[in-house]
Amino acid sequence: MAKRILIVEDNDLNRKLFCDVLKSQGFAVEPCADGLEALDRARQFVPNLIIMDIQMPNVSGLDLIEKAKADPTLRAIPVLAVTAYAGKGDEERIRDAGAEGYLAKPVSIGPFMAAVKGLVEKAG
Repeated sequence: MAKRILIVEDNDLNRKLFCDVLKSQGFAVEPCADGLEALDRARQFVPNLIIMDIQMPNVSGLDLIEKAKADPTLRAIPVLAVTAYAGKGDEERIRDAGAEGYLAKPVSIGPFMAAVKGLVEKAG
């Protein structure tokens, strides 16, 4: 059975790119444009990995990661955080929130797929 990935990304082009790349690699993907819906979608979809944009309207990806890690149903799902605004200390803050992986945008396909595969395999 295909590994499932929830993509939480408000930018239409990035969301479509992530979906297309992951589908071409045999993953089942669930796109989510609204961070406010992300945790409910994760509970319904039960992904093997969550790819989380950090800069989103309405809610911060950091807050969502912290909420997911506090939720018994979602806690074990690894999170790959992606952000366009990678400043000094950002990666540390993102990892402190509970993300297992981190990539700065623009994301190159090679490192993106390596991070995804590494986290999905680690999750089992």
